[in-house]
Amino acid sequence: MNLEKLQDFCLTLPGTAEGFPFGEATLVFTVMGKIFALVDVDAFESINLKCDPEDVEELRERYEGVLPGYHMNKKHWNTVLFDGSIPDRLLLEWTRNSYDLVVKGLPKKTREQLG
Repeated sequence: MNLEKLQDFCLTLPGTAEGFPFGEATLVFTVMGKIFALVDVDAFESINLKCDPEDVEELRERYEGVLPGYHMNKKHWNTVLFDGSIPDRLLLEWTRNSYDLVVKGLPKKTREQLG
């Protein structure tokens, strides 16, 4: 995975914006103002993704490159390492799942704006 591929994918998702609200190193992807992914652009070692609480522990046990969310609520977020242990296809699938979880939590009117 590289930064450009991740950015291209995230920005294809409806209502997605990117920014640096936590400083120049942390790129944050949001949907309608709500965070669904964070990545350190300097180190580019991992990404934080929202995860269904029912799947959090299973993913951590199954994949060595999945850890509790760094600086995030460990019940809802995972940190996924870019160490080659997670295929890009799966990483992008989890990114989409993170986006979908955030969209699901948006008010109905906001979700309707996404189409």
